[in-house]
Formats: sequence, C-alpha cells, structure tokens
Amino acid sequence: MNYKIPIYKPLLDGNEKKYVNDCLDSSWISSKGEYIKKFENCISDYIGVKHATAVCNGTVALHLALLTLGVGEGDEVIVPTFTYIASVSTIVTSGATPVFVDSLEDTWQADPDDIRKKITSRTKAIMAVHIYGHPCEMDEIKKITDEYNLFLIEDCAEALGSEYKGKKAGVFGDISTYSFYGNKTLTTGEGGMVITNDDTLIDRAVHFKMHGLAKHREYWHDVIGYNYRMTNICAAIGLAQFETVEKRLKQKRLLAERYIKNLKDVPVGYHRENKDVYHSYWMFTITVENPDDRDDLRNYLNEKGIETRPAFYPVHTMPMFSKKYRRFHRAEIIASTGINLPSFPSLTENEVREICSAIREFFDRK
Repeated sequence: MNYKIPIYKPLLDGNEKKYVNDCLDSSWISSKGEYIKKFENCISDYIGVKHATAVCNGTVALHLALLTLGVGEGDEVIVPTFTYIASVSTIVTSGATPVFVDSLEDTWQADPDDIRKKITSRTKAIMAVHIYGHPCEMDEIKKITDEYNLFLIEDCAEALGSEYKGKKAGVFGDISTYSFYGNKTLTTGEGGMVITNDDTLIDRAVHFKMHGLAKHREYWHDVIGYNYRMTNICAAIGLAQFETVEKRLKQKRLLAERYIKNLKDVPVGYHRENKDVYHSYWMFTITVENPDDRDDLRNYLNEKGIETRPAFYPVHTMPMFSKKYRRFHRAEIIASTGINLPSFPSLTENEVREICSAIREFFDRK
C-alpha cells in the first residue's frame, strides 16, 4: 500500500549523490576506499570513543560484539524481552543463552532490579538496549557489571545521538553497536558500527569481521571469521548523512514536541523522556489505555493513509522462546498498548496535526 504518510522515509538531502558518484568514478565500490575510514572516524569522534569499525548491518554488529568478547556456548547474556529480535537472535547465534528481564514502567528500558535477580554463575554479559532512542539507566547497570565483573554491551541501534547524563549512548559499554538501516536517524541503506575504547577488543573485532585474516601473512586465516565488512559506497552515504546529523536530531525532537502538543487532550500516553537523558526519539510511540483499542486505532489510521507499527512484541512470547512459561508484566503491557507513529525527520507540522486529528476522531467516535 502506498501510504499518504508512511511510518518512515530516509532523508537524503546532503552530499549522498556526490560521494556515491565519487566512489563510482574512482571504482572503489567494495570494502576498501577512503570513505570507510572517514565514516568510522566521524562516528568515534562524535560518540567520544577511541575506535570504531564499520560493518554491513546492525545485526552483524551485535554478533561481532559478542564474538569479540568471547561469548559462546555455556554463557548467559541478560537482555530485555522488550526489544527487537536481533538483540536476542545474535546471542543465540553466538551459542549463548539469552536471559530475559522486564522493563521499567516509566522509561521502558531494562529494569536493573530484575537484572540483579537474573545473574547466575553462567552470566557473561549484560546487553543494554536503548529502546526507541531513550537511554537505559546506565549508572545502575554499570554498577552491576562492575560488581559482578560482567561485560557490558550497549545496543545503540535506535539511539544515535541519545545521551545519559551528558554522555553519548555507547560510551558506557565495553563494546557497543549501532545500526544504519534505512529507517534509522542516520542511514547507509544497510550498515552498522562496532565501537570501543579497548585496543584489544577493536583488534579482535576487525580480525573476526575480515574472515579471520592474519595481520602479517597474506591470505592466512588463523580463526574462523566472517565477511562483515561495510562497502565504500555505504560509508559514503553514511558520511554524507553524518554531516547533517545534528539537524536531523533537532528535527526529531521538534517532531516529538509537536506530537506531544497536539495529543494533549487525547486519551493516549507516550514514551516520555526521563530526567538526566537526551531522548533522540528514533520513534515516537504512543500507548492506549485499553489493549483492545490498539489494533482498531491502527486500522483506523491505516484507512486514512497513515502507516503505523505495533510496539515490539516481547521476545519471550515468540514461538522459539515461549516453551518455558514466563510473565514480564510491564513489557507485555507496553507491547500490547504501544503504537509507533510516523517518525521521519521531514514530517511537517500539518502532517502531525493530521495524524493527531485522526487519533482524536477515533476516540471521539467510541
């Protein structure tokens, strides 16, 4: 269906064509070329870490982070159940076991108290996922990892530009990852990044992402590795996108403010920004009081040409993880009542009004 107002569309209004054409003209279109290093340097400088290595998507960035930390068979990784499937599937792919935790009611992020309850002798790492661009409670989570000598992985796929107490999401973890899929605030089409301050970890990450190629012997591979490299063309798009990243973040904040203002008298909640954080609002998400209204409201908006998405389904409810019966009440409530509204940076004020008017009409008709 061609929506009048889609859930997302990339903003390509900078030097994207210029830089891509430069790649074509130079014939550097694969995984070598100057744009890769330029893009990596921009991201590491922006986040405030020593190292960044570009990969072909955000999912492999997570898998690479787990491999780099040596996470494997017999290990457990604590992860929120309210997250996108990639956060969990990569743990399984690495050979480890995901251990789910519930969400905080106010921020929707992983509950530190529940994290503490789930630690066992097999726990190797905690994965902090900054859902929809709102940072986790990093002071508490860092306290736990320090106390139990655990690795901390930050999944920042949705949180480029988000901040916790004045520091960018991604600086707290032993290793952190980003996604640059087409619906992200900064896109390369498909792409991702692994970042760290640790010299040894970056060496391991680059080693694994390059087929396990030995440093000082040509075509000699000393570990089983993967081809997780980003292309120069994708990095060229990313560099062009990065040049306007602050503008994009301001547009997203303005978009959230417009939604909040226009939904003031409508019986819905929304994903609020907690104190001490800068919420990048990758997605603006509302919640309805009655779960039965969620799909009806989505259908009503769909009829008016407005695309929406349901909030993430808790991963513990999916068939491959649901054999062991568990309840995560707060995550389940958010999931059953949450709706992602159109959230692209160029969404106009009039379009926001149109969306909010349609939501108001739905409730007025009930």
